[in-house]
Amino acid sequence: MTLRFGTDGIRGLANRELTPELVTGVGRAAARVLGTTRPFVVGRDTRRSGPMLEAALVAGLCAEGADVLLAGVLPTPAVAQLAHAREAPAAMITASHNAYADNGIKLFAVGGRKLSDEVERNVEHELRDLATTMPNGPEGRGVGVASELRGALDEYVAHAVGALDERRLGGLRVVVDCANGAAFRAAPRVLRELGAHVEVLHAAPNGTNINDGCGSTDPSDLQRAVVAVGADAGLAFDGDGDRLIAVDERGEIVDGDQLLAIAAFDLQERGQLRHNAVVVTQMANGGLHRTLREAGIEVVEVEVGDRNVLDALARRDLSLGGEQSGHIIFPDLATTGDGVLTGALLLDVLDGTGQRLSALAGIVQRTPQVLRAVPVDDPKQLDTDRNFWRAAQEAQDELGEEGRLLVRPSGTEPVVRVMVEAPTWEAAERTADALATAVEVACGIPER
Repeated sequence: MTLRFGTDGIRGLANRELTPELVTGVGRAAARVLGTTRPFVVGRDTRRSGPMLEAALVAGLCAEGADVLLAGVLPTPAVAQLAHAREAPAAMITASHNAYADNGIKLFAVGGRKLSDEVERNVEHELRDLATTMPNGPEGRGVGVASELRGALDEYVAHAVGALDERRLGGLRVVVDCANGAAFRAAPRVLRELGAHVEVLHAAPNGTNINDGCGSTDPSDLQRAVVAVGADAGLAFDGDGDRLIAVDERGEIVDGDQLLAIAAFDLQERGQLRHNAVVVTQMANGGLHRTLREAGIEVVEVEVGDRNVLDALARRDLSLGGEQSGHIIFPDLATTGDGVLTGALLLDVLDGTGQRLSALAGIVQRTPQVLRAVPVDDPKQLDTDRNFWRAAQEAQDELGEEGRLLVRPSGTEPVVRVMVEAPTWEAAERTADALATAVEVACGIPER
């Protein structure tokens, strides 16, 4: 049994790479490292393989003496919040924005917080140990017990609604795309209880339609629906509900960079932007940097990954951070990115200011930026390919000080991500295409 944590937990093809045997081992290892004094909160998204892997994970946890509270289908941030309220560890069975055949596990330490690198290494070590020795778990009354966590959805909805401090949304009209995923019940309920008029798309999960032509990775249906019904905004979630991509009243995408700027200005206006700083990642558009700096807001840049954002928020005692992909983190309100909460707070800004979403998002004048996700056989080959890095350096030299590029293997998928910023869209497209081809040559194109 082997595993390595990526930037967002463990992920792989269910029943092939992420087998029930491996997941049982993960459960045992997690219980050994995170402790058994408090019950683990366990949730899942809507994938067909979810119940199978839930059973395997619970078996491993209980075999090491941990009790389990089964929260059912809930967004990842809801599971983290339930754990935070109980000062308990947690696990979420999800592959986030991946296709339905994949699945994964996100582990949370006591209090619903992301694992540190050291704790992840300890879990990996325990799993390797389990592969070579006969497990010696407790017996009799020492065996853990799993039980249903009743009212889990109600508890999360109350938390999200309460985050607005009795403010309401004044009858705003919003369309939500639930990606046939974990937020399909929670998101409409939260927004309706806050007073919005809500129309819902893609909220009929069948086990195989999660993220399928919908949600934050493909909001085209949402864009059309917002314009068709004359909505004030559209909100698109990913499969596990921890990220948000919005759509303005014209049907235009509002990405995580723009959401961060809107939230930063709102918190600054309220006097709640601690130390007048915001955490972003290397993928943040240059336009976001300019917008925040011109408003006197410090930009704290970290490597890609919401855990890196969380670490910087805690280290600097800040109140806002996030990623272009739509992971927006309000650490005073949640222990992780929360798409539903972010959507509610965004609509609150619309209602409070009376402005159109297009006007709010327009404060970020974006630098031409092109992103490519290049499927490859083996991303590790890139590390030692001198020809590729020579080509990348030549591309950077050609862009000069007015452009930048970033090449990094994904931490969640077998792809290499290429980001290019340039003075013009033409230059950005040309450079990104050339680098994507160079990545394919270096790493090999997977068979189709």
